[in-house]
Amino acid sequence: MSRNSAVVGINWGDEGKGRMVDLLTAGHDVVVRYQGGGNAGHTVVNEYGKFSLHLIPSGIFRKGVVNVLGSGVALDPENLCREIEELRSRGVEVSPDNLMISERASLLMPWHRDLDALEEERLGSAKYGSTKQGIAPFYSDKYQKKTLMAGEIRYPEEFRSRLASLTEWKDLVLEGVYGARGYTLEDIGEWAARWCEPLKPFIRDTGAWLEQADAEGKRLLFEAQLGALRDIDQGIYPYTTSSNTLAAYAPVGAGCPSVDPGEVIGVVKAYSTCVGEGPFVCELKGEAGEELRRQGAEYGAKTGRPRRVGPYDAVATREGVRLQGADCIALTKLDVLSYLKSIPVCVAYRVGDEVTERFPFPVELEGAEPVLEELPGWGCDISSVRSFDELPKEARDYVLFVEKSAGCPVKYVSVGPERDSIIVRQ
Repeated sequence: MSRNSAVVGINWGDEGKGRMVDLLTAGHDVVVRYQGGGNAGHTVVNEYGKFSLHLIPSGIFRKGVVNVLGSGVALDPENLCREIEELRSRGVEVSPDNLMISERASLLMPWHRDLDALEEERLGSAKYGSTKQGIAPFYSDKYQKKTLMAGEIRYPEEFRSRLASLTEWKDLVLEGVYGARGYTLEDIGEWAARWCEPLKPFIRDTGAWLEQADAEGKRLLFEAQLGALRDIDQGIYPYTTSSNTLAAYAPVGAGCPSVDPGEVIGVVKAYSTCVGEGPFVCELKGEAGEELRRQGAEYGAKTGRPRRVGPYDAVATREGVRLQGADCIALTKLDVLSYLKSIPVCVAYRVGDEVTERFPFPVELEGAEPVLEELPGWGCDISSVRSFDELPKEARDYVLFVEKSAGCPVKYVSVGPERDSIIVRQ
């Protein structure tokens, strides 16, 4: 068994990665978020209650586990401070002993959220479905070398000088392009004093620390945000996030490129969900879609938006498994399908006159239609089952169908949101 692991999304995001990370941290010493930012909504249910984590890694609830925000993360100081306060208020320890921030992580500023919202408004009906957390403007600025790194907070004079330069530049965009109000240096300085200063004790050279931890035999778990189909390079562009969501990027975004990410655990929901705009071939609308959404409580953990829902999509899942290089699958929310007498699954796409099991180029997805088959349901509560053999035959057959259609073994089967509501297949 590999010492390290990467928990990644196979589809459009919202697959249940936080739930799996919370479970798997029992066998790891370190959890690292390596990309994305506060647009994540990793839901965890444990002895502390129900949580939706946005920036902090999902290992924060395990005693003795160190959580790291890597250099590839969009570090929103305001949201992070609020999240730390919320966790502490509910009895969860958050200190520099169990949370570290890479000194090379760039800061997401208030103007990034402003620009995100302004651009979505400008696009109107052609919008991308952004969470408006500033992610796209942040990564755009990062690649223009127009961001501040967390480590710069420790150098007040240099930090203020760079802050002044960036504020002047951003005001040109806010006022000149969008006709919006800009920021004074006093405004942004006060913001930085309130939200950046408290993070100083958490900031360190986490890349060197992770490499040393790996060399000492500590077990690292890399936690991804969103899914393979939202990857900026390999996903359904332009309806993607603005970072690399793939396991291959994990050690790079974590800041320790020489470390082997180990076993890749791809998380797949037992049916399909999607938040935001863009092609979603197997979308289920009308009364059937509303009922599935209700049964699965499918509302965005960050935005509260109703998720688009549909049957399990074998074509998209196979593509996600390939992109992630998944070694095994964690299948989540199987229990949600217990209300169905017959369960639709998408086995192929119809693109024009062709029926294909190949995941199409993004432009072709716009006109694609699902080819559906029906599998028998099991019609009973399975939430208390803890052994694969104890599942109803129809539920076992459904899991085996996912395994065969995805071309990847299903190792974990989640039958509820709680930490122990899990079946581990040997």
